[in-house]
Amino acid sequence: MMDKADPGLKLHTRMRLWEFPDQYVVEPTDGSSASFLAISRVDGSMNLIDEIPLCNSLRVPKIRTIYGVVGMLKLLAGSYFIVITESECVGSHLGHPIFKVTSMKVLPCDHSLKNSPEEQKKTESEFSRLLNVAEKSPGLYFSYDVNITLSVQRLHDLGDESKVLPLWRQADPRFLWNNYMLEVLIDNKLDPFLLPVMQGSFHSFQTAIGKDILDVTLIARRCTRRTGTRMWRRGADSDGFVANFVETEQIIQLKGYTASFVQVRGSMPFLWDQIVDLTYKPKFEIVKPEEAPRVAERHFLDLRKKYGNVIAVDLVNKHGGEGRLSEKFGSAMEAVAGDDVRYLHFDFHKICGHIHFERLSILYEQIEDFLIKSRYLLLNEKGEKLEAQSGVVRTNCIDCLDRTNVTQSMIARKMLEFQLQRLGVFDAEETISSHPNFDDNYKILWANHGDDISIQYSGTPALKGDFVRYGQRTIQGIITDGYNALMRYYLNNFCDGTKQDAIDLLQGHYILSVSRSMTPTAEKGGIEAIASFPAALALIVTGFFFAMMSLRRVRYDWWNLLFSLMWAGMSVAVGAFVKANGRVFCNRPRLHQPRR
Repeated sequence: MMDKADPGLKLHTRMRLWEFPDQYVVEPTDGSSASFLAISRVDGSMNLIDEIPLCNSLRVPKIRTIYGVVGMLKLLAGSYFIVITESECVGSHLGHPIFKVTSMKVLPCDHSLKNSPEEQKKTESEFSRLLNVAEKSPGLYFSYDVNITLSVQRLHDLGDESKVLPLWRQADPRFLWNNYMLEVLIDNKLDPFLLPVMQGSFHSFQTAIGKDILDVTLIARRCTRRTGTRMWRRGADSDGFVANFVETEQIIQLKGYTASFVQVRGSMPFLWDQIVDLTYKPKFEIVKPEEAPRVAERHFLDLRKKYGNVIAVDLVNKHGGEGRLSEKFGSAMEAVAGDDVRYLHFDFHKICGHIHFERLSILYEQIEDFLIKSRYLLLNEKGEKLEAQSGVVRTNCIDCLDRTNVTQSMIARKMLEFQLQRLGVFDAEETISSHPNFDDNYKILWANHGDDISIQYSGTPALKGDFVRYGQRTIQGIITDGYNALMRYYLNNFCDGTKQDAIDLLQGHYILSVSRSMTPTAEKGGIEAIASFPAALALIVTGFFFAMMSLRRVRYDWWNLLFSLMWAGMSVAVGAFVKANGRVFCNRPRLHQPRR
């Protein structure tokens, strides 16, 4: 399907990293006779060399195997070289192996810091600690041979000139996770070391239908334009790029045929946010409401250019805070809707509740005509296009995670059944549910896909995942949802601020410069110096424990009623203080200088 890239531009698939006291040297060990890449540990400068430097008692290198170069980051006074130290093959895509990053290493090139002012050293240390968080970035995938940032249809439509370019030049910048980090390597024309990395998910399985072997693959591609964590990245920016935008592609291969179906999800495309304040559900704030139509127009103009016709399926509630957002979304769409863009509201919770997800059939009946008209990609054994997808379903709820994943899995199931009927594998009335093994694997595929996207945005697996995984709600699933909801609350309030800083640093959303103010952050005094969430939680739990113990003894001694009221009052007071001083406890971002 794809022409081979120029052999001279082929990516190195295995390398040896030599860590000398004054430099790092990357040696290709995949059988090529290419030059070695040397990186100075003083200033991060790069150059190609023909042989490994001499080793002696004063220059004893540490040696390790690496599987790819992620890129280079420049901070205030030092540079940081990022490499893949462990990976695993998770399947194949169009005949080429796909790998998941299981471990990364950030290598400092900061020896020049020795001569820097003390405050600059301190600031650099704070920023470099964010890179330790970045090392644990989940859901990173890559391939040495095929461009996984493009859907099968876009790959097929690439021109001959594009097909022989290096993979990083073919990549869709929206889904190139290390786009910013590759800039230094690009400037140094180091194509064989430029490994494109995508964040998202990749899952596949193989099953038999009669005598036919069917391969099913599900790929999620997360956009980097407004990337971040759940409470810290909401809505859209002024250019129409939305939070948690994900392209999901379902691919099947059967009897030499290849079929693909693409959906997208993303936050409601106007300016809105939620300020973390320790409440379970912070208030939704609509920012610059007068800008909503313009921002939505920009967003859907971009979608039409990339996917064709669009139907926007809005799954949020019609009442409360969600209702205000849905009303604004609907009103903004009045200026955008037309023959090529439709808006449809479907109150998921009102219609389906928390257990009757089979009622999504009501939604399907409303969008069936769009799906039939928009079709899907279908290639024959020769790679010739028999069908093309000319439109896309854009689904959103508040987080674009749980309700969205249930809905997308339903739509994808219907389209897969259409494709199998077209290929003569299914009869007109036959469904995936008719094949228990196929059905079980398919549900697990979508459940894992939903968990991956949810972990990257919220820190926990998806809610309502039991329905996607088993086809019904279970008691265990409801309990698990409760636990994950509490974990989201904790992570959003006390961990995701630092994680958001790390993401912004990696994506180049903030540029650091030596001219930046080095004024140290004012020291906290009084109660702020000792306030912390664990301490507050311990006081609250202790207070309620003694309150309950005292209540149990009230029938023996009425003094215990007084003590129980005292302990309960203390717990309520601490809780009120925590809520009122949310900014003391919440881990808020420290980066403030936007990239120009």
